[in-house]
Amino acid sequence: MRRRSPVNSLSSDHMEKGVHKSQHSRVCVLGLLCVFFWGFLLYFHFVIIGGRSYQVDSISSDSVTSQSIPIIRPITTSRPSPVVDFDRINRVESHDVVENRDFNNAQSKNESENHDIEQSRDLDVAQPKIDKPEAVIEQKPKIDKPEAVIEQKSKNDEFRFMKAMKTIENKSDPCGGRYVYVHDLPSKFNEDMLKECRSLSKWTNMCKFTTNAGLGPPLENTEGVFSDSGWYATNQFAVDVIFSNRMKQYECLTNDSSIAAAIFVPFYAGFDIARYLWGYNISMRDAASLELVDWLQKRPEWSIMGGKDHFLVAGRITWDFRRLSEEENDWGSKLLFLPAAKNMSMLVVESSPWNANDFAIPYPTYFHPSKDAEVYAWQDRMMNLERKWLFSFAGAPRPDNPKSIRGQIIDQCKNSNVGKLLECDLGESKCHSPSSLMQMFQSSVFCLQPQGDSYTRRSAFDSMLAGCIPVFFHPGSAYAQYTWHLPKNYTKYSVFIPEDDLRKKHISIEERLSQIPQDQVKMMREEVINLIPRLIYADPRSKLESHKDAFDVSVQAIIDKVTRIRKDIIEGRNNDDFIEELSWKYALLGEGEYVGVHEWDPFFSKPKPNDGNSDSDGSAAAEAAKNSWKNEQRDHS
Repeated sequence: MRRRSPVNSLSSDHMEKGVHKSQHSRVCVLGLLCVFFWGFLLYFHFVIIGGRSYQVDSISSDSVTSQSIPIIRPITTSRPSPVVDFDRINRVESHDVVENRDFNNAQSKNESENHDIEQSRDLDVAQPKIDKPEAVIEQKPKIDKPEAVIEQKSKNDEFRFMKAMKTIENKSDPCGGRYVYVHDLPSKFNEDMLKECRSLSKWTNMCKFTTNAGLGPPLENTEGVFSDSGWYATNQFAVDVIFSNRMKQYECLTNDSSIAAAIFVPFYAGFDIARYLWGYNISMRDAASLELVDWLQKRPEWSIMGGKDHFLVAGRITWDFRRLSEEENDWGSKLLFLPAAKNMSMLVVESSPWNANDFAIPYPTYFHPSKDAEVYAWQDRMMNLERKWLFSFAGAPRPDNPKSIRGQIIDQCKNSNVGKLLECDLGESKCHSPSSLMQMFQSSVFCLQPQGDSYTRRSAFDSMLAGCIPVFFHPGSAYAQYTWHLPKNYTKYSVFIPEDDLRKKHISIEERLSQIPQDQVKMMREEVINLIPRLIYADPRSKLESHKDAFDVSVQAIIDKVTRIRKDIIEGRNNDDFIEELSWKYALLGEGEYVGVHEWDPFFSKPKPNDGNSDSDGSAAAEAAKNSWKNEQRDHS
């Protein structure tokens, strides 16, 4: 038997060791390959696939972490806001949880935090670059209301009047765009005042004047001056109740405020302030106004336009509602200076040329027809009358007012063979007789209408009712007041003689009027008589069929005003260029005209405080209102 040599035996050992070493190396290589493979697999899954899924879908799979990731999504006005698919989010989150359950928690949390920080940086950089449509930032798991959505909702809230606007397009509805909603006010704001009618005036028992729906007692036609029906002894401050009762006959009333073109507030503001102007403190004078505003602002109708679609009527001059201070001896209430009231429209018998929330409507006359035939008959009669006086004046002097031209007018009437004067002194006077007044007006071609204690006077409307051409001496007496009811071209129906022509130039009224050609006088008289229906208030218990009376004209003007405001809101227009202290000019502008220099500027120049000239500022107007009470028993002074 051959024995192995020692050399061979050593070689064999070395070979065995080499084999073992080779096998160990292979195991190491395989292990490294496994580590590399699993590393690559994990990298592919979490970096490549995860990053791609975030780019494809705006909702990241990393949302399984406890921190919320902001998501940017644009909102456009032409399409609805995107809806979050919560089912899909849940499916994605469940899938990620299954895939990552064996992953190292610390590493996962670290990568998630880094990803959040990186994403936040991206948002900070990208967000300012986003133009309209605006971006909305949402957060999970609680999704807050985005700012753009809030703005969009707010805009829709502003347009809650769209239902009312759409009624205009319904041509089959005769009331489309003309509906009026009337607030059901507590009775203390209206009817309760009538029950205490003796307290409505310091000098006059108003109880008889609130009868017959505010028209007062019927007038007897003993002298044949009136027609047989429709004539009443109407008080010049009774518009509150006349207008409210006339509203009850309005053909387009609605109980649905969402379709209303305007909202009426039946507050007897004139009667309210009349109770407290003398002998009461400012708290009493303001009490009802403050209560009313508080009541209105709590109503859902108010929130639609903040009161800009609301209107009310006060049958007194605006200065009774514009107290300038909180001094006890200052005149009137502050109704028209209340912030909420500035949004509303207030119809008064004389408005302010420097404020935009009041509008002048005619004083009531004695004529309140219930049928169209009564109007036609009266117009025909006024057209065919013989008029023996060239001009006439009914009124009293104002000796305590050095700027008044009444003294000159009275002197010229007395010294003219073609002029007629009806003096209105205290006590018994023919000025207190509607029959005497109307008889003089019917006998005159021209009727002189200077300022009263304030700009306006009822006599202007009584004279026009008689077919007498009015002669005004200040544009604030009619032209800048009754812009809804009178033509803008004042030369069609009246004569204007500036006050300074009498005060400084001493011109002759008789000479000025006699120079007007007869054919022009005839056309002016026809225009005045044609205006009669829109200057009178029909009987509130009836409705004229063919004519629009002063009520109809006023309501339509308010509806037009509210409709313009709504259209401006829809189209994004504003009135930033509106100058309130020049408000009298805007009503006189034609289409496409702009506020500029006007011939009547000197009449309405509002002087600076303490400049020594108080002819036309607010304090002088308030003083005039106070003086008018001293002469209120002169019904036509």
